[in-house]
Amino acid sequence: MPKTGSCWLVKFKPCETIDEELSFFMDEYFDVVAVNYTDDGLEEYVGYANNNFSAADLEQQAQSKGLTLPPYTTEFLESKNWLKENVIKFAPVEVGDFIIYGIHEKNIPASDKVTLRIYAATAFGSEHQTTKSCLKALSRLNHENAKHAKILDMGTGSGILALAAAKLWQNQTHIIAVDIDPEAVAVTDQNAIDNNLQAYLSTAVSDGYNSDLVQNNAPYDIIFANILARPLIAMAPQLYSALAPKGYCILSGFVDEQEDWVIGEHQKLGLKLVELYKLDNWRAALMEKA
Repeated sequence: MPKTGSCWLVKFKPCETIDEELSFFMDEYFDVVAVNYTDDGLEEYVGYANNNFSAADLEQQAQSKGLTLPPYTTEFLESKNWLKENVIKFAPVEVGDFIIYGIHEKNIPASDKVTLRIYAATAFGSEHQTTKSCLKALSRLNHENAKHAKILDMGTGSGILALAAAKLWQNQTHIIAVDIDPEAVAVTDQNAIDNNLQAYLSTAVSDGYNSDLVQNNAPYDIIFANILARPLIAMAPQLYSALAPKGYCILSGFVDEQEDWVIGEHQKLGLKLVELYKLDNWRAALMEKA
């Protein structure tokens, strides 16, 4: 789907989880699919479709595969640049060693902290609690001068964590930033250009750790994984294998009642908890490989 012109926005009711078959169907059916995360840990799927979209066809296609769609709403976005006009206009976020501000900001706040200018489409929450906690963990690693020659940002979203590390360490690091969503990779690439950081990043569409780019650059000194509880646990063995000895990982995207589950599964592999970050009911864990 071109990034100019009109399109349909299809927003599904948040639910606890969407099974793999339904998720795969949405990825195949829509031109762009995003997943937003509510404060109580629910998943909200959002699909973008071209002008030929019809709700009747969506439901017929789902029924033909034996799938039941969550309740949804539709909205026609008539815009010369629908993606740009659906940018989240978040206030500047100051957390740890960083200030993150949106492309809509005309006045950059004066600060001696590391600043990042971020273009964040509807698909990518730039002010989310998990992002803030991950930036706090990254700031701690900076203060402790943790090894950072090679970094992986798994599920990069709009690239905030990858870019924060690149801005922080620049010539001392190279970062692999990947996401299963091509739109996330495109936004990350643009954010890297806007911040003059493209020389420090390599990006790709990747289904978890399964791409050549991810595998050929392992092991990593630091791995960011700001995703959700279930994929974090599913990919835990691959994370452990990709992490260098004495390396750190920053895990996030899970809520308070999932805390023991997520951390426990990683501890079973040999990771130790360094610090747990709590913001509202969201959690992030800084863990180290022995």
